[in-house]
Amino acid sequence: MAHRPLEPVRPKLFWQRLLTVVFSSSLLIPNFISQPAQAQLKEYCHLSTAESQTKEKLRLSALKGNQEAQKRYQQLLKQHAQELKACRSRNWPNIQAIWLRLYPCDIQPGTIDQIMDRMVNRGYNQIYIETFYDGQVLLPVKDNPTVWPSVVRTPGAENIDLLSLAIQKGRERGLKVYAWMFTANFGYTYAQRPDREPAIARNGKGQTSLYVVDNSSQVFIDPYNMQAKRDYFQMVQQVLRRRPDGLLFDYVRYPRQTGSNSIATKVSDLWLFTPATQQALFRRALNSKGLDLIRRFLSQGYITVADIDQVDKLYPQEGEPMWQGRIIPPQQKALLSATDRQPILQIELWQLMVAHAMQGILDFVAVASYPAQQLKITSGAVFFPDGNQMVGQGYDSRLQPWDRFPSTMEWHPMAYATCSNTNCIAEQVQRVISMAQPGTKIIPALAGTWGQSVSNRPSLEAQMQALRPFASQLKGVSHFAYSWQYPEHDGDRKFCRVR
Repeated sequence: MAHRPLEPVRPKLFWQRLLTVVFSSSLLIPNFISQPAQAQLKEYCHLSTAESQTKEKLRLSALKGNQEAQKRYQQLLKQHAQELKACRSRNWPNIQAIWLRLYPCDIQPGTIDQIMDRMVNRGYNQIYIETFYDGQVLLPVKDNPTVWPSVVRTPGAENIDLLSLAIQKGRERGLKVYAWMFTANFGYTYAQRPDREPAIARNGKGQTSLYVVDNSSQVFIDPYNMQAKRDYFQMVQQVLRRRPDGLLFDYVRYPRQTGSNSIATKVSDLWLFTPATQQALFRRALNSKGLDLIRRFLSQGYITVADIDQVDKLYPQEGEPMWQGRIIPPQQKALLSATDRQPILQIELWQLMVAHAMQGILDFVAVASYPAQQLKITSGAVFFPDGNQMVGQGYDSRLQPWDRFPSTMEWHPMAYATCSNTNCIAEQVQRVISMAQPGTKIIPALAGTWGQSVSNRPSLEAQMQALRPFASQLKGVSHFAYSWQYPEHDGDRKFCRVR
């Protein structure tokens, strides 16, 4: 299942000491003590087992054509929607959301109703529908002008719009329904198109993400590539035609690598080796000396004293090499020798390379969220709280500058840390809160199930209680995922045959 929790990297922070690089579009610079109060079950707005069973019996009878059952079922849906709204308004969190992947089998009559009913029964008032993932999109075959295949490709179902159906069924129950989409990860099908090869991100070792991640379905794109931007923009527009209540952008980053490669320590580790990214990088130069040194650093991974001497002789009319964001301290105004300048320029060029890679992510999410902004539809970014850290002298390979995401977007940190208790989860959320601008809508994602620990993860109740000290700063909480809470049903739906 995509979006699975990752074990946390726990290095030193890097934002406190790096990247004072100012680009034109934005500034990119690179104990939990309180005891949680004991909550009553009603705080989670769960319906009783008896109420849930009554509704399910009516649903099944209505599905068989019983008109009286259908009428009573609809009445109960409205009643439960009102009760859920009232309960969520009285209890924290006001937003309790669930992540959900739909499958082709979900086009069968009654399936979406059953899923949505279960979510209301468990107190959820928002659903995040996985709409673009693994190189496929939740649009009907007959209304899918994008470059990606449709999720539902069942013969005879070409006109079935599963996303629209889920939005409709959710709203009938008082639920807000968001479209949750992969972002920089375009999927394997995209990589199979020869005309899209220049859009695939590439590092200095000649590798694309196909070579560096365990999941072969993941293909990350060059965020500076105009074709990739156009393809994604068109897909977002099609999704917005269904008028979801919001968009959530996931995989807003570069691929996470394993072992020693999980830390980017040199230029060849960065995803800078595609034409569009390099052209944008060269445009950062503010004079000929700056451009020449940028080119040399990119190709060699370093610059030497000889390089600096050569550049000085090539452009004697210029002063210091300059690029966007480079500020020469007053004490360095006097032209130092090439030997003295080399270590300074080397560090600053490395910072420029990292900052340029990160800026691509920020620019791409700005493009992706623009259509939603125009329609006044909420958008949010999903991220790992430790994805923007410095590790020793390097960086987390995901290069996820989430603390620079705009505060006008919702922030959805995936608090998936595992330890012997819930403290590490609370610490991740606390870190996000500390770095967010006032007014940022923060909705942490928790992984787990109700009433029991799973895979060394405490129950959802325990995790939510650990976040209670931050309740005033958190608009809501989401749970990953429906498939974890109903694994048997998820498996049945994933592998069934549509009749």
